[in-house]
Amino acid sequence: MPEPKARNLRPDPIAYAPRGLSKMEAARWIGVSVRKFEDMVSVGEMPKPKRVGSRVVWDRYLLDAAFADLDEAPAANLIDLAQGRHR
Repeated sequence: MPEPKARNLRPDPIAYAPRGLSKMEAARWIGVSVRKFEDMVSVGEMPKPKRVGSRVVWDRYLLDAAFADLDEAPAANLIDLAQGRHR
């Protein structure tokens, strides 16, 4: 049985960021250089990436939470609380 023909596909009119971001995209998302972003990940200021197949991606929601927590007291860090690390 032949496949049905695709209808006229139009670009999605809603502009939105993808949920999973590459390292470069994640750095841009929070407004820092890639090197600074790598440093922030290594000291725990930003979350570690997830592996999705062969890709390494950062969850945009976790980046937002970590970014919001940068100027907060350590006990209020949502990433640590979500991972069960209470200070």
